[in-house]
Amino acid sequence: MTAVCRLIAGLAAAATLAWGGSSAAWETNTFQDFVKGRFSGVSLTRDGRLTLAPALETLASTGEAGVWSVVAAADGTLYYSTGHRGRVYQLKPGGQPTLLWTSPLPEVFALALDKGGRLYAATSPKGRIYRIENGKAEEFFNPAATYVWALAVGPDGSLYAGTGDQGRIWRIGADGKGQVWYDTGQTHVTALALDGRGRLLAGTEPNGILYRIEAQNKAFVLYDSSLPEIRSIVAARDGSLYVGALGGTLAQKQAQAASSAAAAQPAAGMVTTTITVTADADGAAQTGVDLKPKPEQAKPASGTTEMPPAAPVVDLSAEKAAIYRVWPDQTVETLWSSKEENVYDLAVRAADVLFSTDQRGRIYRLSADLKAALLVETSEGETTRLLEAGGGVVAATSNLGKLYRLNGGAAPAGAYESPVHDAGNAARWGRMDWRAEVGAGKLSFRTRSGNSARPDGTWSDWSAPISAATQAAITSPNARYIQWKAELAPGSGAAPILDSVSLSYQPRNGRPVVRSIQVTPQWAAAQAKTAAPTAQAPVAYSITVTDSGDAGSGTSAGTPTQTVSRSGSPQLYITWQADDPDGDKLLYNVYYRAEDEREWKLLKPDLAENTLLQDAEVFADARYLFRIVASDRAANSPAAAYESDLVSQPVLIDQTPPHVRLRAPRRTATGIEIDVDASDEASALRRAEYSLNGAPWRLVDPADGIADSRTERFTIALPAKAGEQSVVVRVFDSAGNPGLARLVLR
Repeated sequence: MTAVCRLIAGLAAAATLAWGGSSAAWETNTFQDFVKGRFSGVSLTRDGRLTLAPALETLASTGEAGVWSVVAAADGTLYYSTGHRGRVYQLKPGGQPTLLWTSPLPEVFALALDKGGRLYAATSPKGRIYRIENGKAEEFFNPAATYVWALAVGPDGSLYAGTGDQGRIWRIGADGKGQVWYDTGQTHVTALALDGRGRLLAGTEPNGILYRIEAQNKAFVLYDSSLPEIRSIVAARDGSLYVGALGGTLAQKQAQAASSAAAAQPAAGMVTTTITVTADADGAAQTGVDLKPKPEQAKPASGTTEMPPAAPVVDLSAEKAAIYRVWPDQTVETLWSSKEENVYDLAVRAADVLFSTDQRGRIYRLSADLKAALLVETSEGETTRLLEAGGGVVAATSNLGKLYRLNGGAAPAGAYESPVHDAGNAARWGRMDWRAEVGAGKLSFRTRSGNSARPDGTWSDWSAPISAATQAAITSPNARYIQWKAELAPGSGAAPILDSVSLSYQPRNGRPVVRSIQVTPQWAAAQAKTAAPTAQAPVAYSITVTDSGDAGSGTSAGTPTQTVSRSGSPQLYITWQADDPDGDKLLYNVYYRAEDEREWKLLKPDLAENTLLQDAEVFADARYLFRIVASDRAANSPAAAYESDLVSQPVLIDQTPPHVRLRAPRRTATGIEIDVDASDEASALRRAEYSLNGAPWRLVDPADGIADSRTERFTIALPAKAGEQSVVVRVFDSAGNPGLARLVLR
């Protein structure tokens, strides 16, 4: 039965002017919306619905940094290894974990079981491989490598080991004697597996290359990933390979942690280091690594090809992780990728692929149509390993190191915490709606709120359970941030399924801010008084100008004077910057006043744009102030609307050119001098210059040495010259207006 469950918390009338504007709604109804929250006993289906998760049974809690490897024996016994204490545990069906062996080195990154039930454990750093049989461990092989990352047992019982930081694969026989099976040229061999035909597969770091090793010193590259590390390889029954790649270069981080743990390790049996390994993928591994020079190595046997060292790789991909499928025909398909999570391990179950990540230890299920569902969240730092065993899936985690089993049954109860929602400002919470299939199950909600971005001790407590039956009001206080939690239980029937949640709220109205005003003078081109002739309106007459100046057979007896018209009119371009914290649409009123006036005059009301082009000729010469008033009244009620204003710096409007007077020239011993008297009513004079007979302008110094007042005298000295000369003088005021005068010397 489908029911729409609602809680209505009525909005009280606004007590102050702060609660204005339109209400908003925060909706959570898709996979991408829900996946941002926290899951405890709750799954998220591929179509974005919450329901109870498979039961997650805790098999072991080590109290250590992490569980790096887990293998299962034929009788269901589990063996798992940890760091940074280098321990190997045994867990028999129905029993309790027992410590099987403690390594002299801090990390046991890999385990393997052969057909005889003998357990192999690889230690790091200063990598060694130990064989554990009948509760006793002895050193089996020393690959002379810093790290041993992966182990695999071949069909013939041989043991393969992937090492770093030499990037070699070793093959060790039952007698404990080994040989380099393949040198990858990479820094680390991070994953080993066998395909359906018993051929060895290997994944590497830092170039993320997947190899198929077909014989000693003979390999084929199945895929060269854009991500730096191949982390997991699983062979399916149909011959396909499922491959997990990550961009966090986990091998490098684990190597650094292992080295730190080894340096801090005291005498044998007294490991007290508290260093933890994280797989934070926000490091710099997206750009690859610089490969260090490798130590001197023996040359390959005659007839084989030496693998050149790998070149540094710059990874331009934005992905942090990806899952690939290598089909039997060796074509490759990307099944899933993420920019937020690193994938750690894979497990194939029928047509589905399970994969684990570093996002609170999540385990996802990827269906055949490539739709992902969040199966369960362990709430640990990472889920490092997945293993099918005993009819279920065993999951190993780090930070802290634990062992879980998904046994197929449903969790008895579960809870989901939404991500924190930011209302942008202090808000009044309104109505909360949800849609769910409840049936005979139980579904309730709680809310809490606060004014810090992350929930902490300053937030309110979770409210009492809210359900349709109680019709209780939301009691969380008004605040900027809010979070809701859904609690699910099966009751006497099937577990409820939650489809969507919507929370309405009314944020406190924020005040707009005017941040700057700029006033720029400019000229607008004058409009032509007559239209240009067109084909539709032919010209009734024409004028032909000749070299002699004759106008042809015109009827006019006189010669008209050509008038040089004014090219444009002065304008003021007024612009301003303003914003509103709520994103409300703003309206602007533009005011002005002269500096000697007291009251503001409205120049333009209710502008929606933040620019105004104003005819400057409506202003007389003076200094003016402009005031912009911004209001959010278009998005709020009159009682709740806010406004703010800003006044510009004084703006000089001076449209009148200086008055220039040329006094009578006087003869001197060296030539002729002309005194120039200039004055301006509005602003100080700044510069004077003259042109003789149309020559380029030449600067004239003021008589008192500096042009800084409204009246100035300038003196022009010219050499005596026979004939007629034309002198043009122009003087500029502070606004750049030129005043001109002309004098003819004969």
